[in-house]
Amino acid sequence: MIQIKDFKDFDGKTVETQGWVTNRRSSKGLEFLILRDGSGFAQCIVNKDDVSEDIFNTASKLTQESSVKIKGNVVKDEKQTGGYELHVTELELIGTSVDYPISNKEHGIEFLMDHRHLWLRSRRQWAILKIRNRLIFAVHNFFQKEGFVQTDSPIFTPNAAEGSTTLFASKYYDDDAYLAQTGQLYGEAMAMAMGKIYTFGPTFRAEKSKTRRHLSEFWMIEPEMAFYDNEMNMDLIESFIKYIVSDVMNNCKTELEMLERDTTVFKNITSEAFPRLTYDEAVDIIKGKKKINGNTSIEVLEADLADIKNQIDDCKEEIAEKEKIIAAGVKKGKRNFLQNRIDTLKNDIHKLEIKAGNIPKWIESAANFEYGNDFGGSDETVITRMFDVPVMVYNWPHQIKAFYMKRDAASPELAKGVDVLAPEGYGEIVGGGERETDLNLLSGKIEEHKLPMKEFEWYLDLRKYGSVPHAGFGLGLERTVAWICGTQHIRETIPFPRYYGRLRP
Repeated sequence: MIQIKDFKDFDGKTVETQGWVTNRRSSKGLEFLILRDGSGFAQCIVNKDDVSEDIFNTASKLTQESSVKIKGNVVKDEKQTGGYELHVTELELIGTSVDYPISNKEHGIEFLMDHRHLWLRSRRQWAILKIRNRLIFAVHNFFQKEGFVQTDSPIFTPNAAEGSTTLFASKYYDDDAYLAQTGQLYGEAMAMAMGKIYTFGPTFRAEKSKTRRHLSEFWMIEPEMAFYDNEMNMDLIESFIKYIVSDVMNNCKTELEMLERDTTVFKNITSEAFPRLTYDEAVDIIKGKKKINGNTSIEVLEADLADIKNQIDDCKEEIAEKEKIIAAGVKKGKRNFLQNRIDTLKNDIHKLEIKAGNIPKWIESAANFEYGNDFGGSDETVITRMFDVPVMVYNWPHQIKAFYMKRDAASPELAKGVDVLAPEGYGEIVGGGERETDLNLLSGKIEEHKLPMKEFEWYLDLRKYGSVPHAGFGLGLERTVAWICGTQHIRETIPFPRYYGRLRP
């Protein structure tokens, strides 16, 4: 059996393949089947003159998601997905599909999430998960080439690492235990043994949030490096992000086209240095006190709002023109074409109106931002709007960073942490920093955060026996996939998402 992705190697030849029918349409003795097999999608044409009557009748009755075995000739057609189609000579029905619940019409998100096990079959979800797969492959390639050792951290832990309010509690035999919020503390121990390590596994946060950026179960890539300071850490982060994004751009062109992703936003990723802003500088940008390329954030957002309003007006004008043509009377095919365009424009207007409604809120939030606070989603959006590549924000007020973050010797009120914010409003995709090596300061922070000292004795040992400067970071896989794919909600970036209120399927 030949997979669809390999049709390019069989141009003009006869092949056998198998898969599922995602769509069928008929036209004057022809049946057009869209076949998927997990490796890709292909149009298969069944011509009544080229097959037996039984085969054509079978083809004409195929339902969505019926499984089939097909034999035919591979023909090049650059207009088709993948560049090839199949002219069918033989067809065998393997399994019928009756009343498949997900049709080509619009479905509500809750309906789709309830049928996630089937929604995964759609072109869009297929493309997103293929990109996720490639991204994971690129992550491993990068770290292995850089001499890192992959290690594993436990999922059950006896203590909090990122704050006790977002823990999933459990029982580990007779002991209290929690699902891990991060593998970082264990990564530090492993770095003291291996030098440079990375963990890659599931992490859990019990946040009662349904925002487009949050999941309760997600995957984290967490490298940890001995003898690194935060400057070296930021250099590694930048190299890492450039590598994995470039890899996906080079190897997932078909998938990105399916998603209609505007990849021009990534054109500067490899050539431009990522801006590095102190927390203070970032706050000045948020509040409109600091100009970037001659403009403040407030001026840029106001210009964005004016542009969006013009786009809405243009869409409404085009809708009115096409509705006028339909009202005058046109043939069915032309009418359907125009109506599809009208529906697309109305959808565009809906999206633009949401953006237009958000911008005044962002401006108000920015003007009222209080120094010392962590950044919210709107704050991150304001900052990244000023740049076309990811932005690094470092040297944060230590009160809003994790207990293990190292204080800046020159400014003890600051922690040597770094967050990386993705463009286009996708927000934080990386959080990291240099780790505290001063035993007394670290013990004090554990007490300050009201964490059980007994559960951190092993962690404090790392500072007692040959402590060295070290740093690391965590990259959220799903947030990164969302940014690269251009999807608006993180729930589409993992096969079976778990978030507040969602445990099934």
